[in-house]
Amino acid sequence: MNSAELAKILDEHKIWIESFRERGARANLRDANLRDANLCYANLCYANLSGADLRDADLCGADLRSADLRGANLSGADLRDANLCGANLSGADLPDHTFIIMGEKYFISITNGEYVRAGCQNHTVEEWRNYSKQEIAEMDGRDALRFYPRLLDIIDFYIGKGERPEWLGSGKGAA
Repeated sequence: MNSAELAKILDEHKIWIESFRERGARANLRDANLRDANLCYANLCYANLSGADLRDADLCGADLRSADLRGANLSGADLRDANLCGANLSGADLPDHTFIIMGEKYFISITNGEYVRAGCQNHTVEEWRNYSKQEIAEMDGRDALRFYPRLLDIIDFYIGKGERPEWLGSGKGAA
């Protein structure tokens, strides 16, 4: 797919989103060859990307909420700051050390083993491991304080054990 065709599809999709699905057209990029595509900050929420070849694509900051990514190849794709909340990733080939964790209080994704998104917060693993109690509380109050030890457990499981802030004490929770 050439860049002009892609731009037209994205423009129609933007109209479709902004008009609450009354005008424009939902992006249908099923099985599309989007290898190395620059989709940085693209609005692809609800887009059909099933089976798409997104290898090495720049999806940094892309809005992929509720997108259909079943069977898509995302190997080498840059997913930093991408919003994958509600996206269907069944059978997708994700970049190394990229995980989507379901069933938690907050949507959690780990991208390239370096960035962790919990809810609307996206930070490096190192930043998550070093936040103060006040910084965590400012994210979502008591809910964030209660969830923070669990988030660190998840990071430890997928990335490997690491340091925890002293204020957590023995790790029994922060609330």
